[in-house]
Amino acid sequence: MRVLVVYCHPKADSYVAAMCDAVLEGLDQAGHETELVDLYADDFDPRFSAEEHENYENPAANGKGLEHYKEQLRSVDGIVFVFPTWWYDMPAILKGWLDRVWVPGTAFDLVDGGKVIQPRLQNIRFMGGVTSCGASWWWSKLVGEPHRRILMRGMRALCAKGCRQVWLGCYQMDTSTQKKRTSFLSTIRRRMARVA
Repeated sequence: MRVLVVYCHPKADSYVAAMCDAVLEGLDQAGHETELVDLYADDFDPRFSAEEHENYENPAANGKGLEHYKEQLRSVDGIVFVFPTWWYDMPAILKGWLDRVWVPGTAFDLVDGGKVIQPRLQNIRFMGGVTSCGASWWWSKLVGEPHRRILMRGMRALCAKGCRQVWLGCYQMDTSTQKKRTSFLSTIRRRMARVA
């Protein structure tokens, strides 16, 4: 299986970078072919411009300059997002990537006068999310984990029917021990190695 790993963190020596390495190692252990998108290394601009807004519903004009990312989405069997949780959600750079790349004609079609969304990413049969979070598990659940709902419900709905999912969160990062962090990296490798 070809898996796109979408990673975002501004620091190359961060724990999230170690989480990304664990994802890649686990997928490699399972024999999957991986492709990494490092949004900070790419200097990805998350801003949705006025021109992009104007052309959003026109597949012939939307996503100009982002064709490489759009082609990646269409050519993989799975996708894993690796990112920190900031204010209970994904970083703006990742949200901007979704806004600007998962556009009509690439991720979905608007049919029946725009009343119905028809998924286009049936090639994606697996979706994963791996994140760190300063808050506790119970508080994150109370807040509603908006990033998880966006990715595992909203974006996953644009993928293959029955698209399998994995969500791994390392909570209470601000007070976590080295033992807990090391154990979580092992969990990531193990779970990714089980992706069929």
